[in-house]
Amino acid sequence: MSAPPAPPVPVTVLTGFLGAGKTTLLNRLLRHPDLHDTAVLINEFGEIGLDHLLVERLDGDTILLNAGCLCCTVRGDLVRALRDLAQRIEQGHAIRRVVVETTGLADPAPILQTLMSDPLVLCRYRLDGVITLVDAATGMATLDAQTEAVKQAAVADRLVLTKTDLVSPADLAALQARLAALNPGAPLLIARQGEIAPAELLECGLYDATRKQPEVRRWLDAEAYATQEHEHAHGHGHHHHDPNRHDARIHSFCVTFDEPLPWDGLATWLEVLTMTRGENVLRIKGILNLVGQEKPIAIHGVQHLFHPPVQLSDWPAGDDRRSRLVFILRDLDQATVEKGLRAFAESAKALR
Repeated sequence: MSAPPAPPVPVTVLTGFLGAGKTTLLNRLLRHPDLHDTAVLINEFGEIGLDHLLVERLDGDTILLNAGCLCCTVRGDLVRALRDLAQRIEQGHAIRRVVVETTGLADPAPILQTLMSDPLVLCRYRLDGVITLVDAATGMATLDAQTEAVKQAAVADRLVLTKTDLVSPADLAALQARLAALNPGAPLLIARQGEIAPAELLECGLYDATRKQPEVRRWLDAEAYATQEHEHAHGHGHHHHDPNRHDARIHSFCVTFDEPLPWDGLATWLEVLTMTRGENVLRIKGILNLVGQEKPIAIHGVQHLFHPPVQLSDWPAGDDRRSRLVFILRDLDQATVEKGLRAFAESAKALR
């Protein structure tokens, strides 16, 4: 009898603009027992900034960190690095997690798309989540000046504020309010001198088949979106009207459906949306109650690409089993998307 397939290795994407403190945070995390046997893939301009005690340079293009770090520079290199790691795992190397540290100038979308599109990567790995670091001292100015910094914050599953000791309580509160408006579904955490408990950052996603109960609410945070909608109507509207702010172009919202949805039609609608407006769709994630399915289906997309749908083990206890779709959009009107989606749902209902 052949051995059961190994569970997919979780992949955490660590991003944040230049100087946000990614390397400091990573160094501290890697000393924690929960991150033993972690391979780190680094996509950064210039010198690798990790603590020299943790890094051993083996040759011109390979770096080992705690017996498992490879340096990747572009998307093709990421696939090759992940395939090499998969071979090492098959050969008995203990690699329980992968962290991909992106360049501070990077759009994280290509890395997420790679994790969702390469067949071997899909078999061996699961995206656990996107952690975005924001420098509290320079965060407001960076968000004003750098479009990619806004995008990094908008697609995050966890937002981590660093260097909070360098700012006044009022300035920190203003930055927290801005980030909450930009990405209401991501918990706002604080790293003090680069220290934060790994449990706050890991297991963000839904794609762990070994866990019995999917943490749907933690992933989607639908309640946060409902609260955010109320706040937008009562005082945060200025974020969407100031032409000098890059985040005026980005917004998040959650659409819910009380009745089960037909998968074929919904898949077609999502495909048309991402084909025609993919550059405007930063991220979509959702839990679906589909016609003929007792168990929930998780979906996750970045721009033009979708991760294959995943059937979860069960609905969380006490869940109302409504379908929830979270959209993070740039330069695409919420009303247009919601109108199209609800029109599809009505027509699908009429056909049943």
